[in-house]
Amino acid sequence: MAGIEAQAGANRFGPRIMSLAEHLAQWSEQPDALTVTYFSEAHRKVAAELDVLLRAAGMEVRTDPIGNVVGRYKAAQPNAKTLLLGSHYDTVRNGGKYDGRLGILVPLVLIEHLNRTRQRLPFNIELLCFSEEEGVRFPIGYLGSQAIAGKFDRKNLDATDDDGIPLRKALEEAGVDVGSLASLARKQDDLLGYVELHIEQGPSLLNADVPVAIVTGIAGAVRHRVTVEGEAGHAGTVAMQFRRDAGAAAAEMILALEKRCQEIPSLVGTVGQLLVPNGAMNVIPGRCEFSSDIRASTNGVRDAAMMDVLSSFNQIARHRGVKVSAEEVLRMSAIPLSPYFQERLKAAAERLGVSPLLLPSGAGHDAAMMSSLTPSAMMFVRCGNGGVSHSPLEIVAEEDADFAARVLLDFLLNLAEEHNA
Repeated sequence: MAGIEAQAGANRFGPRIMSLAEHLAQWSEQPDALTVTYFSEAHRKVAAELDVLLRAAGMEVRTDPIGNVVGRYKAAQPNAKTLLLGSHYDTVRNGGKYDGRLGILVPLVLIEHLNRTRQRLPFNIELLCFSEEEGVRFPIGYLGSQAIAGKFDRKNLDATDDDGIPLRKALEEAGVDVGSLASLARKQDDLLGYVELHIEQGPSLLNADVPVAIVTGIAGAVRHRVTVEGEAGHAGTVAMQFRRDAGAAAAEMILALEKRCQEIPSLVGTVGQLLVPNGAMNVIPGRCEFSSDIRASTNGVRDAAMMDVLSSFNQIARHRGVKVSAEEVLRMSAIPLSPYFQERLKAAAERLGVSPLLLPSGAGHDAAMMSSLTPSAMMFVRCGNGGVSHSPLEIVAEEDADFAARVLLDFLLNLAEEHNA
């Protein structure tokens, strides 16, 4: 494989990737922050520019009704199967330039290279620029990959944004026939698989001084909305031993969740919302509400932690004389990713002189949807600034973007040799 390595090493993809990331970042809903939410004007402009870029790279391009921009780089022969690559182009509010988009831009520059050097592979490559993954405008997430994977639920059409606009209306106003969404589902028999490149969104690669990681699976998550009911009272006149303080009980529960989720490295627990409805500085909290998000690399680890945490909530409530209820609002299974593709991505990195980390993903990605359709894999790329993401401080080094591109190119060319054998 020395010829492939030399060919890949002779190209510097990093500057082009970084330039394209800056280029796409010019469109935003906010003048002082990068915000691109579903079907906003900025969203439509990014989609239109992706169409231009993909065509210039030698792809046949279409934008489907859900807003996915899909580029197809045709195989050397007809009736070939298709390898899917991609990620999403929407952002969170005040987000970064690389989350999602790096997984579009790296394949894009590689297809530019293949087209420029007149190389066709024994399989089609489709670059999927998913229209929506973040769940920012509508509280759903994965709209683009749901549709491709055949997982789109028509109940999603009733979801509303902050202005009370249902998804159904937003689509219809954009000229979309909502009845056509079911037809976007791809056929498994046509596909080889799906590979997604993404920034790590954490510090593991940075701390290990390694540019890339192979993702072993996507963590399963369970979320609850927890309500603690005690008794409000005057902050100055109710003695401590007589209080039924919902806030203090909630604080103890949060610490119990944190303690339980520190026991296993692949287990994490988060309280991202904490409210004292009608609270005042001089009133003992009579009610407290908080969120619970527990994730682990296996469903068993996640569910065992969840049961222990809920049990501790009940024990704390009894001890403090309050009531607690927990409503489950989300459950997502852990998703193992394709060992076949993991091995080949790992081998590609090793041929280029790096032993990649093997990491689970604690965050959800479009690969979570796509794995129900076709064998799927992910590669993480190191991000700087302590691994921060979903932030304007998000950064990827040009050298790391370049290395990730060379790994993916090596993977593609070796996969091509397998299919030609």
